[in-house]
Amino acid sequence: METFEVKRGLAKKLASEGGLARLAGKHFDNVDGSGDAFTGSHGIMSRINAEYNSLGKLVVDVTQERPDFDDEGAMAVAMDSRKRWSAFLDEATGYSGKQRGDKAKEFAKKASKAKSGISQARKFMDMSTSLSDEVQAQAEEYITTIENLLEAGDNTKAESTAKKLSKMLG
Repeated sequence: METFEVKRGLAKKLASEGGLARLAGKHFDNVDGSGDAFTGSHGIMSRINAEYNSLGKLVVDVTQERPDFDDEGAMAVAMDSRKRWSAFLDEATGYSGKQRGDKAKEFAKKASKAKSGISQARKFMDMSTSLSDEVQAQAEEYITTIENLLEAGDNTKAESTAKKLSKMLG
């Protein structure tokens, strides 16, 4: 399963044009679904499930068959499948392949910064002798919030909460 960032406002725009399922129908076969979710297939992609989640991201789960690399026909089908998949992602996210890669790196970087913020806060709290119980309790609340946000996949809010935690302790 993969998650992709989506340009702001694109999901709403597509919804007004028939949704993600309609877009998928332009690129894939056997598309079943409506609005912001669908199931389909095409070529070596025997099953494609996709939807826009509550955070406005595109979540996809694809099952692919391995092509016979010695069969020219099978390779042509595989190349067509890859081309359609890329075109679908371009339209469904509003980003090119390079931009999607950059967004994925940015997403991972935010998670790393949030985790680092937790680690630094814990280390600071262990070393400090002058923090009040109230401040420590509030810091633990921030840490719990950050961990929950990371688990929910909201790395942007997790990173900003980690910054607040750092400012509070700094």
